[in-house]
Amino acid sequence: MSERPQKQGGIGHVFAAARYSLGGVRRLWRETAFQHETLAFSLVLVVFGFAGAPLWGFVGAILLYLLTVSIEALNTAIEEITDHASPDYSIMAKHAKDLGSFAVFCLLVANAIWAGFVLWTRWAPAQF
Repeated sequence: MSERPQKQGGIGHVFAAARYSLGGVRRLWRETAFQHETLAFSLVLVVFGFAGAPLWGFVGAILLYLLTVSIEALNTAIEEITDHASPDYSIMAKHAKDLGSFAVFCLLVANAIWAGFVLWTRWAPAQF
């Protein structure tokens, strides 16, 4: 076991936090789900661009993507901790993982609804 790094103060804390965040992105990139979510987000941006989506549509998509990524990171953290704490099959571990997965699913649905709404407003503007 290695020793815990000493806590940083002042500006060192900011740089340490940035390093930890970068480490989180590197870890999350190994998750297939994160790769798929990033690909889907990129495709949504391309479709929005071709459809001439308004700026608010892009902003909403970016915010929802960031929220999805943050929940995906928390879900991955839950899975990591659960696998460490309960290496054998456990119904509680299954429930923890299922709940994290459901949180990500809800955000994926929200992303799809948002993309559909933005595109619908572009193709059916007379309704507004």
